[in-house]
Amino acid sequence: MTGTITEHYVKRPRGGGIFHLAAGPADGPLLIFLHGWPELSISWRHQLRVLGGLGFRAIAPDMPGYGRSAIYDTHQDYRLENIVADMIFLIDSLGAETAVWIGHDWGSPPAWAIASHHPDRCRAVASLCIPYRSIELGLRHLVSIVDRQIYPAALYPNGQWDYMAFYEESFQKATTSFDANPENVIKALFTRADPAGVGKPALTADIRRAGGWFGGAAEAPDLPLDEAVLSVAEFRQYASALRRNGFFGPDSYYMNHERNAEYHQRSVNGGYIDMPALFLLAEYDFVCESAKSRLADEMRTHCRNLCSVSVPSGHWMAQEKPAEVNASITHWLATRVGLWPSMPASKWGPVRQ
Repeated sequence: MTGTITEHYVKRPRGGGIFHLAAGPADGPLLIFLHGWPELSISWRHQLRVLGGLGFRAIAPDMPGYGRSAIYDTHQDYRLENIVADMIFLIDSLGAETAVWIGHDWGSPPAWAIASHHPDRCRAVASLCIPYRSIELGLRHLVSIVDRQIYPAALYPNGQWDYMAFYEESFQKATTSFDANPENVIKALFTRADPAGVGKPALTADIRRAGGWFGGAAEAPDLPLDEAVLSVAEFRQYASALRRNGFFGPDSYYMNHERNAEYHQRSVNGGYIDMPALFLLAEYDFVCESAKSRLADEMRTHCRNLCSVSVPSGHWMAQEKPAEVNASITHWLATRVGLWPSMPASKWGPVRQ
């Protein structure tokens, strides 16, 4: 068994395609990892090597709008329903009927949506930082459950989700400031957690009042690279891809709140998820704060077979705390999902013909 990562690309009949990384034996039980904003498939490099080395077939695509995958022209092309369709195309191209879907940030809503709309294609589902029925229900829902002890309405009408409202009101300004210097954006965003921020407003709560990201500056400040999260080589991969493609696609994920909420209403089983579900809570993710706020309440009600694990990490959990993430996922797969490479292949689920 090997954790060597290989590169792959599948073309779609309607144009474009999906680039993905893979590790592990081709006949291993399938795990598909979905990254968020503004990342790449390499965000899951630590998980691919370890899970692939254990004998799973671990796959991580560049999500649409990123890296070497399809780039779309309109905001609505990045609506959740369309992203899910692309992921169903991916699993079809792999010749598999089912997979364990694992998401982070904007990769979590598609993972949750596959579980809630296509349970026949989902053996189990896991998410880092983003609870089920949070972002999928749209910005209005997120604002309705803001912790007003930390975010008084008079000062922070949108709470920590103010940056999402800024995209809707000033999309071009937000995107232009990122495009001006993708290298600095990556260095400014990809940093370790600071536990001192517990109980304090997140920086994203002041975006509109400041006139934009980074205090309304025309571009991100030049800060040191946090090599505990990204190596120099990985930083260059992120920056190169974002400079080549721009931020229109990544930022457009934030422009479909109402479309996504309508799509979620078409979930099967009343939106309840009965398959095994894992939620990795980041203790120091102050935007997606789930320990004390109501953000995860809907998930706890609607996931009937839920395992939740707290990780002392910030938002970039898979890269900041890879050992903890890998241990949590493997333990859950073995004990709650009942899935392990040494099991007979007949237990993994049918192969798509």
